[in-house]
Amino acid sequence: MAENDQSRPGYRKDIGGEMLAEFLGTFVLILFGCGSVALALAGLPGSGRQDTSFGPANWLIVAFGWGFAVVFGVYVAGGVTGAHINPAVTLAQAARGKFPAWKILPYWFAQLVGAFVGAALVYAVYSWAIDAYNVKAGTPRPDSLNSFAIFATFPAQYFGSSWWGPLLDQIVGTGLLVLLICALTDNRNLAPAANVGPFMIGMVVTVIGMTFGVNAGYAINPARDFGPRLWTYIAGWDHIALPGTYQWFANFFWIPIVGPLVGGVLGAWIYDLLIGRVLASRTAAPEVGRVPEQNPPG
Repeated sequence: MAENDQSRPGYRKDIGGEMLAEFLGTFVLILFGCGSVALALAGLPGSGRQDTSFGPANWLIVAFGWGFAVVFGVYVAGGVTGAHINPAVTLAQAARGKFPAWKILPYWFAQLVGAFVGAALVYAVYSWAIDAYNVKAGTPRPDSLNSFAIFATFPAQYFGSSWWGPLLDQIVGTGLLVLLICALTDNRNLAPAANVGPFMIGMVVTVIGMTFGVNAGYAINPARDFGPRLWTYIAGWDHIALPGTYQWFANFFWIPIVGPLVGGVLGAWIYDLLIGRVLASRTAAPEVGRVPEQNPPG
């Protein structure tokens, strides 16, 4: 049977297998990421294991939860696709000429479906805690913004009705993410060895959460936000999910999509312009006086 599978790989050989990897990697990302928020917001207080309301310690759970979610999502899909698990990464790699443009839409579709299914499973596991949280807070669906935040993002109240502040936040956060992904995966630079790269990329997400997380929820990934947002719309959060409207914000849904796509391309472009070209020139023409690397024997 194994020999027959290898001789007839079918859909698993090319784009079909890549889509499966992106689906599963994104699924794992959402399962751990949204799961960490569900635990911090509804699980710990509702289970009696925490007496106080959501605070700084819970935010650390969320930040590290999303960071390690990225780590394991990348380990799942990395050997097949390099683990984009983020439409902004896919677009940025295509813009750099390092990824075929025709694969963008299949990757985006797989990432979106993975995020949607991951959010649905988190909801299935935590629905009792979420319902208990909403009842205790006196804000049942579709009016519970806090329980919606388990799955998707919204802007901080200090932005008021401004769309530019949250959009800028998403551009900057995703730009940092993609710039550092470029650095951490560039073997001409100081790329981590021994498969430590996924861990370092996850820690980048953790740091972004600790520095820019409260502005707009640090989606920094269109699939990570829109897939769970679609699920919450179906599950009853209605207008908060789509079009993303609440007391101080309206039609927010497009910002975690457009902002990361723009920021990802900018981050990749900045890295290639300021670092990539320097590394390329030094590789092509070693610095005068520098001892060239010796070829290994054999």
